[in-house]
Amino acid sequence: MAAELMIQAEGLKKRYGDTQALDGVSFSVPAGTILGLLGPNGAGKTTAVRILTTLAQPDGGTATVAGIDVVRSPGEVRRHIGVAAQDATLDPLLTGRQNLVLVGELSDMGRAESRRRAIELLDRFELTFAADRVVKGYSGGMRRRLDLAASMMTRPPVLFLDEPTTGLDPVSRQRVWDTIRELLGEGVTVLLTTQYLEEADELASQIVVVDHGRVIADGTPLELKQASRSARLEVTLASTSSADIAVPAITGLVSGQVHVSEDGRRLSAGVDEAPGLATEVVRALDAAGVLVDNIEVRQPSLDDVFFSLTGGHIEEGAGVVGDVDGVGASPNIEVPGSAGGTPVRDELEEVRA
Repeated sequence: MAAELMIQAEGLKKRYGDTQALDGVSFSVPAGTILGLLGPNGAGKTTAVRILTTLAQPDGGTATVAGIDVVRSPGEVRRHIGVAAQDATLDPLLTGRQNLVLVGELSDMGRAESRRRAIELLDRFELTFAADRVVKGYSGGMRRRLDLAASMMTRPPVLFLDEPTTGLDPVSRQRVWDTIRELLGEGVTVLLTTQYLEEADELASQIVVVDHGRVIADGTPLELKQASRSARLEVTLASTSSADIAVPAITGLVSGQVHVSEDGRRLSAGVDEAPGLATEVVRALDAAGVLVDNIEVRQPSLDDVFFSLTGGHIEEGAGVVGDVDGVGASPNIEVPGSAGGTPVRDELEEVRA
């Protein structure tokens, strides 16, 4: 029997002035899985997340979370989700413990249960040592981990993580990955946007790539890599003088132009994956009298896939230009949106009303 769909978007459309942020976006996320939502800056990722978390209303299309319509029953949706947005939404004048307890109490958990859950999450994110420090004294990474803990206070069955590890050091990022995997074991469904393609590769069972408000690719990480046909042959020659002989020797075995490095020792070319390709290249070079120090057929990465689909690479640390910044560490806490006078502010006021 097919898994229950915990997140489902059908033909979502959203316009901000002259900008068509979403133009018929559709995707679904089965229960207990992670969907990686990728795209260049301004592609529409955060707009989609805002609609699914009830902070914006679509101009067209439908969306459900945990089987609940996000437009008809936004309050009910919020009781089933946790949200960790791009910017931490913590009270800097409260301690880490107080922030988490406040989230719990505002979510009707009760003080005793909120305190127990806060202790559990502070330990999970290795923040127990700073539990009673005011948050304004936390490092950026500590604030990010506390924000993630806040999104998990109510044990929501659906979690939206909008670039959850931006600004974290590699060790902290790995710990967050481990926590997300643990949540999957508990049956939680996750929608993840990220600037780190290796993060999507590590965590996501399904990836959707959006560009200019439309879905341009959908599949598992392996399926997208295979479909990109972006494997590359990398050859290091023993002598720089061999390049003129080596290039014509392997041209018939590759699918694109052979590129030669400035020093003349390294050759690279796109190839169609085929069993024994490296062996064929070695034989062709040997027959031409070319000595080789190293040869490798490099499998495509998600960055290669992203480049082949969109014509560019995700830039780490870049903001989301043209998208609307996400808000809110917890679905049950109302927090400020963007600067006043924008459609985002107006929509947030509508949600609050």
